[in-house]
Amino acid sequence: MAQIDVREISEGELDTLVEIANAVEPDGGARAANFVDWRRQAEDMAWLLAERDGEAVGQAVVLVGWHSPPHLAIAQLAVLSQHRDRGAGTALLHSVSAWAGERGATELKVEVRENDLASLAWAERRGFREAGRNSTLALDLTAVEPLPPEPPPGIEIVSWAERPEVAAGLYEVAREASPDIPGNEDDAIGTFEEWLSRDMQGVSDRPEATFVALAGDEVVGFAKLSIGSEDRAFHDLTGVRRAWRNRGIAAALKRTQIAWAKEQGFARLQTSNEERNEPIRRLNERHGYRPEPGKIVLRGPLSGGS
Repeated sequence: MAQIDVREISEGELDTLVEIANAVEPDGGARAANFVDWRRQAEDMAWLLAERDGEAVGQAVVLVGWHSPPHLAIAQLAVLSQHRDRGAGTALLHSVSAWAGERGATELKVEVRENDLASLAWAERRGFREAGRNSTLALDLTAVEPLPPEPPPGIEIVSWAERPEVAAGLYEVAREASPDIPGNEDDAIGTFEEWLSRDMQGVSDRPEATFVALAGDEVVGFAKLSIGSEDRAFHDLTGVRRAWRNRGIAAALKRTQIAWAKEQGFARLQTSNEERNEPIRRLNERHGYRPEPGKIVLRGPLSGGS
């Protein structure tokens, strides 16, 4: 069997990495611009290709310092189906682990589609264990008629583009809402400047696609969409300050997003919810979102090179 070689690549070869990522997960919507932006947001990041006889058969992405504690590196690995079980995944895992270890990490976090039993078994044999599950829910915008937002009394919903000065208030919402999401307890939101750059100013982010709930001039909640393609958008954080929850604000924000996306010509909205986050899952289901195969979050040790 020919040897597998793993090498780090530059931005000029990202198209090959993206091609493999989309072949393995066709609905993932991987784009080179997103990987470049992700590296800008992270403390450090590497892109890797696994090759056999000069042919790219797999890819990996590994990073540190993106909403994660110092000991935890985040990785994505993918091997083309026709090249699996021939050592490419193991070689990528060794390279990812070596890179992460050099930067002080002692643990890896990865995701596996819940219907990909072979990949799950592969990871479990290497010491990875389930740390959470993110269900995937999608809304077919071509088949729905949006409901009016109907925010509760005293609440106004506007786009961030209309009120750009409320960024500090958005940050305070994120500071409360993010750690309340199951599985995010040890995530680091960072300083205001870090959060603004990483979470709100990416290549897929648009101020006109972020909706803000105001009580007078106080920001009490917001909901953000990330633009995936010409016909698809993804729900990012929907958060409401603790003192304002259970009043219908999140539902009004959700209805505003659906109406805006429909008006803009999107055909599909997609979201990923941690299964223990029951309130947001119920909210999405009430608005017509339907489940699709989700992802299992796994955490495990760095792999040796033997």
